[in-house]
Amino acid sequence: MTDTSPVYRPHVALSTSSLYPQGVSETFDAAQRLGYDSVEVLVTHERMSQLTHQLLDNIQKYQLPISTIHAPTLLFTQQVWGKAWTKIQMAAKLTHQVGAEVVVAHPPFRWQRKYARNFVAGVREVSRMTDTKISVENMYPWRVGGREAVVYSPHYSPLGQDYDWVTWDFSHAATAKMDSLAAVKELGSRLGHVHLTDGSGQTMADEHLLPGRGVQPVSETLEYLRDQRWQGVVGVEVSTRKTKDEDERDEWLAEALSFARRHMTVEG
Repeated sequence: MTDTSPVYRPHVALSTSSLYPQGVSETFDAAQRLGYDSVEVLVTHERMSQLTHQLLDNIQKYQLPISTIHAPTLLFTQQVWGKAWTKIQMAAKLTHQVGAEVVVAHPPFRWQRKYARNFVAGVREVSRMTDTKISVENMYPWRVGGREAVVYSPHYSPLGQDYDWVTWDFSHAATAKMDSLAAVKELGSRLGHVHLTDGSGQTMADEHLLPGRGVQPVSETLEYLRDQRWQGVVGVEVSTRKTKDEDERDEWLAEALSFARRHMTVEG
C-alpha cells in the first residue's frame, strides 16, 4: 500500500543557552551554518537578548527567524526586567515584536509568594490579554542540606496544574526522575514547546546532555510526537561548555539537530 501521508518535518530551534556564555549573534551564526530552522532567545543580562532592534538586525543578517522567547525567570536572571509579572509581560511583548511563536516561563520560586499565589490564573490572563502562547516549563526538586526540597510553586511538575500550555524539558525530567513519554502523553494538546536535551538521572544537577546520551525516553517521545503530527517547536537546549573548541561544539549541535530530524521526520 502506498503511503499518501503528507511530509512531516519538525521545526527545530537552537537556543542561545546552548552556546552560553557566548551570546545571541554567535547562536544565530551557528544555527544558520548547521541548518536549524530558527533561534530560541533566552533573555539574560546580555543587552542584545533584550533589545528588539538588535534581535531584528540578527534576523535580517542571518535570514533566520526567532521562534521562541524564554523569559528571564531563571535564578541568575532575577534582576533582569524588574518584577516577576513585568518579566512575563515584557517577554510577551518582545515575542510579538520579533515575530516569535511562544514564550517559555518557569514557575515561581516559593519565596515569590505574591507572584506564586495567582500564577496559574495570571499566566492565562497575560496570555489572553497579549494573545501570546505562554508555555510553563517543567522543573525539578533541589537538594538543600542533603535533603530534597521543592522550591517551585505551585510545583516543579506541571502535571496536575491548570496551565493552558506546557514546555517539556528532558533534562529537568531526568533530574526529577519523571517519565517524559508518559508526561507528554498526559499533557496531550497542552504541550506547547519542547526542550530537546537529556540527563543521567544520577544527579540533582541540571545536566542538559545531548539527546540520547542520558536515560530519558527521548527518541520514543519524539517519535510519539511525530506520529501525532505535533506542530510545536523543538528547541535544542544542550550544554556545550565542556567542548574543547568551536568545531567540537558544532559537532554536538549538529548531532542534536540530526537526532530531532531522524526521530521526527516523515517523508511523503
